[in-house]
Amino acid sequence: MKYSIAAAAAIAGVASARQCQNLTIPIYASARNGLFNQTTPQNNIEVTNFILNLTQQGHNYTDAVLKSYQTVSGNYSIAATYCQPDSGPSNVLQVLTHGIGFDRSYWDLSYNNYNYSYSGAAVDQYGYSTFSWDRLGIGMSSHGEPVNEIQALLEVDALRALTTMLRNGEVSGISKSFNTVVHVGHSFGSEHTYALTAMYPNISDGIALTGFSQNGSFVPFFELGGNFVDAPTAGLTNYTHGYFAAGNPTGVQINFFAPNQFDPAILQLAYTTGQPVTVGELLTIGGEAGSVNNFCGPTLIITGQRDIPYCGGDCLEAPTGYTSIPATSKNYLPNAENFEVVIVPNTGHGLNLQYSHPYTYSQILNYFAQNGLAANATASAKTCASSPTASSSVESTALGTESAVSASGTASGSSTAPSATNTYGSSRGWHSKGQHFSA
Repeated sequence: MKYSIAAAAAIAGVASARQCQNLTIPIYASARNGLFNQTTPQNNIEVTNFILNLTQQGHNYTDAVLKSYQTVSGNYSIAATYCQPDSGPSNVLQVLTHGIGFDRSYWDLSYNNYNYSYSGAAVDQYGYSTFSWDRLGIGMSSHGEPVNEIQALLEVDALRALTTMLRNGEVSGISKSFNTVVHVGHSFGSEHTYALTAMYPNISDGIALTGFSQNGSFVPFFELGGNFVDAPTAGLTNYTHGYFAAGNPTGVQINFFAPNQFDPAILQLAYTTGQPVTVGELLTIGGEAGSVNNFCGPTLIITGQRDIPYCGGDCLEAPTGYTSIPATSKNYLPNAENFEVVIVPNTGHGLNLQYSHPYTYSQILNYFAQNGLAANATASAKTCASSPTASSSVESTALGTESAVSASGTASGSSTAPSATNTYGSSRGWHSKGQHFSA
């Protein structure tokens, strides 16, 4: 199949070049985190022991080590990059959230003269402004305690804070306030985007979830396949114990690349520039996308056919009645406008790093443009129906019949994070205790 970015000029004005600036943004974030009875692994043997416990079939390790909940709040610094066309900012801003193993450079890879840059395509060819950020705890953003602080929902609240600031024109260095904002995520960043819009359905005008499905039963493939090791032992000395890095390029290849569909040099780049994951993130990765989402804007899911963590290596091996595993997400997004799923042939989890990336980018950018969210569109205001318990229902289902632990969190200042009980689980979907269920 030949991949190309087609008909860009017919859909949006073409900018000749882009202007980008790196930003450091102070935020306040607060979330009701899990309080885990989990010691911080200090070496590679302890890291491997943790991964083996986490991935043991028929068990929910997250549930086993969850003691209670606590509200975690703080002031943090977020590293970000803002880009706009030479002609000035667009009306529509794209907020880009990377996944595990990367930082914000995932959206603007310099490799091969920026040929792989999603931001480059969005700005130069479609006229968008883009905002990419290092997730809280990762890259040049503030790091933190890796077990009970840097977890999924605290990162989601950081995304909420950034989005609100961008809408209100409160980010120093960006002259425009953006009335129309779309969110694009990859992998863990897609889960953050999903959770954000489940908790605050009117915070976004459109979403693209890349490298995503609602089936979390294959996440152990990712956790085992990455050959994770202690990050400081592996040379990432700006991180503490409790941060895990990919052990070698083979681990990166297994988790992110389809066979024979990538430049070997970009695999090496992905390994040498790769970023780690925290214990807390791995313990809460299943707690974001298990609830029904009342978001009512345009929603695209685009995932590689050979995706490992969300499809087990074949997204087309779907439950009865569905064309793909990601297509089952329609059940979780009943109000989404023009819900669409694209499966990118012969492509792994790291869509931006493979030969098919131009096709992936054109699918995302054309989707937004064709759904009233082109770069210079003025989107009509939407009011999505929000459940009064939307925030507290951002949870996942524990494996089998094992019960989730629930306890009151300890308040720590004001918080816009969920105030009711969240339950965490490292697996969800149709696979439980070795059984496969049709949705």
